[in-house]
Amino acid sequence: MWPLFALVLGLLVGSFLNVVVHRLPRGESLVFPPSRCPHCGRRLGPMDLVPVLSYLVLRGRCRYCGKPISPRYPLVEALTGGLFLLASLFYPPSLEALLVFAFLGLLVALAFIDLDTFELPDGLTYGLLFLGLLSAHLLSFPRPFAEALDGALLAAGALALIAGYGGLFLRRFREGRAEVPVGPHQVHMAALFGALLGPGVGMALAFLTWALSARTGRPVVLPDRITLPLLPLAWILAPYLGADLLSTLKGSFLAAGGLALAGGLYWAFKPVNEVNKEGEETDPVAIGYGDVKLLGALGAWLGLYSLLALFLGVFVGALVGLAFRQRKIPFGPYLALGGVVAFFFGETLWRAYMAWLGL
Repeated sequence: MWPLFALVLGLLVGSFLNVVVHRLPRGESLVFPPSRCPHCGRRLGPMDLVPVLSYLVLRGRCRYCGKPISPRYPLVEALTGGLFLLASLFYPPSLEALLVFAFLGLLVALAFIDLDTFELPDGLTYGLLFLGLLSAHLLSFPRPFAEALDGALLAAGALALIAGYGGLFLRRFREGRAEVPVGPHQVHMAALFGALLGPGVGMALAFLTWALSARTGRPVVLPDRITLPLLPLAWILAPYLGADLLSTLKGSFLAAGGLALAGGLYWAFKPVNEVNKEGEETDPVAIGYGDVKLLGALGAWLGLYSLLALFLGVFVGALVGLAFRQRKIPFGPYLALGGVVAFFFGETLWRAYMAWLGL
C-alpha cells in the first residue's frame, strides 16, 4: 500500500504545485481565491480538480466554457506522482521519506517556474537549501551536516565561478558593473583569497569589502580582469608553492560559495530594482545566480554528487538547446533533472563509471 499511497499523495501535491507555479511568480496568494478557469473565471468544483482524471474525463476542456485546458496541469500532477512513487521504492514509510517528497516537490515547482519566467524564486531555492541543512543537522539525512554544508558551498562556488568566467567571455573581457554592496566581484575575490589563504580568510576579506562597500556606497572590489585570470594561475602554481592542489581548489570553491549564497540571501530581502534607468546597459549573463543558489541547495542534499547533477544538467541542456536551436534556455529544469538522477542513482552511476575506467 505504501507505493500506492505515495502515488496518490504525489498526484495531490502535484495539483497544488500547479497553483504554486502559476501564482507564486505573480505574488498572488496560494490559497485564495479558490481555483478558477483561466478563460471564463468560473470557480472549479471538486470534480473538476481530481488530478489527471478530471483532465481525461473532460477531454482537456473546461466543463463550463469549453475552452482548452493546458496539458501542463496533468503533466505536473503525473510527474510529481511518478517521482513520489519512485521515492517510495527507495524509502519505507518514515520521516526521511516525507523529506524526500518535499525535496522532489520543490524541484518540480522550481523547474516549471523557471520554464515560464526564467527565474528561480529565492523562497523556494533557499527553502530547499535550509531544509537540506536542517535535515542533515537533526537527522544526518541524507548525509551528515558537515558534508551537506561543504556540498552546498562547493557546488554554489563552482557554478558561481563558471558564471563569472562565462560573463567575462560574453563581455569580451571588458569589466562588468560592480554591485553595491555585494555581488559577483566579491565572490570572485573570495575565490582568489580562498585559494591563496584558505576559505576562512577568503570569506572574511570578501565580507570586509562588502561592509566597506555598504559604508561608502561605492564598490570596494578588485576588478574581474585581475581576480579571474589570477585564480587559475593560483591553482597551477599551488603544487610548486608547497600547497595541495585539491585543498587550493576546495578553498576557492568554499569561499566563493559562501559569498554567493550569503550575497543572494541579502538580495532576497532587498531585491534589485528590476527597472533599468533609461539608456543603462545590463551586462550579459552566462548563468544566472538563481541557478547558483539552486545548485547550492542541491549540494546540501547530494554532497559532492551535486557536481554530477551539474554535469548531467549541462549535458541534457546542451542537447536540448542544440536540438531546438535555442541560444537561451532556462537551466533550472535541467539542474533539477540532474539533481533527481544524482539523488537516486548517483552512487550507482559513479561506481559504473569507475568500473568502466577499470578502477
